[in-house]
Amino acid sequence: MSAILLDDRIVHYEVLGRGRPVIFLHGWVGSWRYWIPAMQTVAISFRAYALDLWGFGDTTKDKISYSLDKQAHLLERFLGEMGIGKIAVVGHGLGGLVAMLFARNNPGTVDRMLMVDVPIQAGNVAARMRSPASPADLTDWLLSRDPSSDPVRADAAKTDPDAIVVSMNNLNMVNVPAIMKQINIPCLFTHGQNDPAVAAPTLDWETAMPMLTHFIPLEQSGHFPMLDENSRFNRLMSDFLGLESGESPRDLQLKDEWKRRVR
Repeated sequence: MSAILLDDRIVHYEVLGRGRPVIFLHGWVGSWRYWIPAMQTVAISFRAYALDLWGFGDTTKDKISYSLDKQAHLLERFLGEMGIGKIAVVGHGLGGLVAMLFARNNPGTVDRMLMVDVPIQAGNVAARMRSPASPADLTDWLLSRDPSSDPVRADAAKTDPDAIVVSMNNLNMVNVPAIMKQINIPCLFTHGQNDPAVAAPTLDWETAMPMLTHFIPLEQSGHFPMLDENSRFNRLMSDFLGLESGESPRDLQLKDEWKRRVR
C-alpha cells in the first residue's frame, strides 16, 4: 500500500505505468480498487494514479473534510506533495464532481477530463443514493453478483457513510454547465444508460455545451460502466486520452462499439 501524510492524516493511493499522469477518482461506492483494469489499460502509455478520497478506502475518516471543496483540495495537495504537474482525470460520480471543482480552482492544471456517471444536476441523483441505509445497501442495489464487482464490495465496508451524505448535501454547489464553460477544456461525458442512481443526460444536452464537451452513452451499463462494459469503456477511455492536447472529443473517430448512438 502506498500513502502520503497530509497534516498527519493518511491519504492512500496506488500507481501503475510510466508517462504522462492520469488521475483516477472513485465515486460514492467503493474505492480506488475498481479502477485496476482501467489503470492496467492506460499504464502502457501513461502513469496512472488512483487515490482514496477522504472517508473512503484506506484514507483517513474525518467528517470535517467530506465537503466537495475539501475533497478537491485533497487532490490539489496530493499533486503538490507528489510533484505532479499537468494531468488528465478520469472521475466517476463523486470523483467527477471533485475533478470539476479542482479544474475550476486550478486553471491550466487539467489537460482533459473523462466524466463517468456524473450528475448534471442535483435532482438527477436518486433519493436512495442521497440517504443510503449503509454503503453495503448501495453495493447490493448497484452491483451484480458477477465477480467483476468484487473490488467494489471489498472496500465498500470501509466507507464512512457521512462521506456520502455530506458530499450529497453539497450537490447544489456544482453547476456543471457553468463550470464546463468556465474551464473550457476537452471533457468527455459517458454514462451507463441503466444507472438507477444517477439519471443520464439527454443526447441533446451537449448542444448547449462548449465544443470541447462531448457525451457518449453506454447502453449496456449501470452505475459502473468500467465494470459492466469493461472492454468498451477502456477502448473509449484510451481513444480519448490519445487525442492531441486541446482536441475536441467530438473529433473521436466513430467506432463500431458506439455506432448505435447515431442510428
